[in-house]
Amino acid sequence: MFNPDSSIEVKRDCEATLIPSGAKVSVKAGSFVMVTQALGNSYTVYVNGNLVRIAGKDGDALGLVILDEPDINELPGTLEEKIEMQLKTCFDPEIPVNVVDLGLIYERQILPLGRNEFGVEIKMTLTAAGCGMGPVLVNDIQEKLRAIKGITEVKVELVFDPPWDRDRMSEVARLQLGLM
Repeated sequence: MFNPDSSIEVKRDCEATLIPSGAKVSVKAGSFVMVTQALGNSYTVYVNGNLVRIAGKDGDALGLVILDEPDINELPGTLEEKIEMQLKTCFDPEIPVNVVDLGLIYERQILPLGRNEFGVEIKMTLTAAGCGMGPVLVNDIQEKLRAIKGITEVKVELVFDPPWDRDRMSEVARLQLGLM
């Protein structure tokens, strides 16, 4: 998998998340990595026989663009539309399709908590019950939804009934993955 001709030397130490365990690790300056994906405000890289996710803000450590997303609160749209936009920035580091188009989001509810305060409850699944990325995806979704003004609570529940299958994917996802 590792091709020295397409590798990048890391310019400075940076924090990363080990895939699929979700453990925090440090990628040291001078390490050679290969970028496998740059989506959803993060880079997935292959380093020392492992895949890790590096936050987009650390793109400079890779000698690449700092991936930054616009402030969701400055974009037009309803609360529901902003939730959808944020969910579409959440990617499984091993699959280049967002969690919405991949069909992982089964249900979402917006709950009024008080004046201009809301909770969001999400029921989602994974492509396989044994997938170790669950905690990483849950944390990513929680962080991104909490960035929306007025959302003060986010609960994400992983469910496996009904089990996920390819029929849940959007047409866009099937095209991206070459399944059409």
